[in-house]
Amino acid sequence: MRTYLLILLVGIPLLSHAQNQEKTGLKTDDAKTTIYAGERPVLSYVHKETMPPEGIDPLFKRSAYIHPLWSPGGERLTRIQPPDHYHHYGIWNPWTRTHFDGYKVDFWNLAAAEGTVRFAQYLDKFNKENRVGFKVKQEHIYFKKDGSEDVAINEYWEISLIKAEEKVYVVDLITTLNSPLKEGITLEAYRYGGGLGFRATERWGTDNSTVLTSEGKTRKDADASEARWVIIEGESSVPEGRSGILFLSHPSNQSHPEPMRMWPPDTQEGKENVFFEFCPIRHQEWVLEHGKEYTLKYRMVIFDGTMEPEEAENYWKQF
Repeated sequence: MRTYLLILLVGIPLLSHAQNQEKTGLKTDDAKTTIYAGERPVLSYVHKETMPPEGIDPLFKRSAYIHPLWSPGGERLTRIQPPDHYHHYGIWNPWTRTHFDGYKVDFWNLAAAEGTVRFAQYLDKFNKENRVGFKVKQEHIYFKKDGSEDVAINEYWEISLIKAEEKVYVVDLITTLNSPLKEGITLEAYRYGGGLGFRATERWGTDNSTVLTSEGKTRKDADASEARWVIIEGESSVPEGRSGILFLSHPSNQSHPEPMRMWPPDTQEGKENVFFEFCPIRHQEWVLEHGKEYTLKYRMVIFDGTMEPEEAENYWKQF
């Protein structure tokens, strides 16, 4: 076990007030907000609508996602708009099969032209004791039969950096949902959608990356299984030669331990094929009732080097 883990395990503040003031910060420009640990960027949240490459259907445009996400050593770990799935956007989470009031809307597969997700506004930015980050409102928009559009789901993301060390970052992503629809909305059971989705760097494929879940599953058998945590790591240009992310699902989450979608090893002939998602509606539908709020909590431990199962378990216990 690496020695920096002791800071987490003994329960002292992950990021002191002095560290926040001196070593972390936020920077916003016309396209994104980036969290920094010193001079090192940790992640960017993109609020400006991103167009697809020239010649690709503009239906694939969207905002409200995380990219890039970097390892502590500067390795980019996310990817957007890959040619195999132009609707994949780094770390993102639209719902796939939904229905309400005569509508059936897919917010994930943008080419279906049924809906999309958009950034709406920043609600807060903070750099205070134990964390630095921001809160945003984003909207699941559905396209109405008369050609207009409306909001089916309000979603509030709170993204915060709570630990920044030489070899590890710890980032929390809390998403809170409510529906302004009087009849609410049903998130149908399906093999992917919502939760927390991750499309990895194009550098990673079957031959140079690995997957391990809290239940001992690997990429061969993780799909449709349930887990408290998932380690995904692969080849990297950092001195350690490897970087990765530990994804943690909070016990309060819908359907915890949480089901997942994991592309198997033979997807895309084993190349550029790392896609993972915690998927709370994998096995059962979820109804969002009008006037109620629903929260999903995730933690990402981004690291250089490798991570052992015992380390992952300790992080989850702290979460």
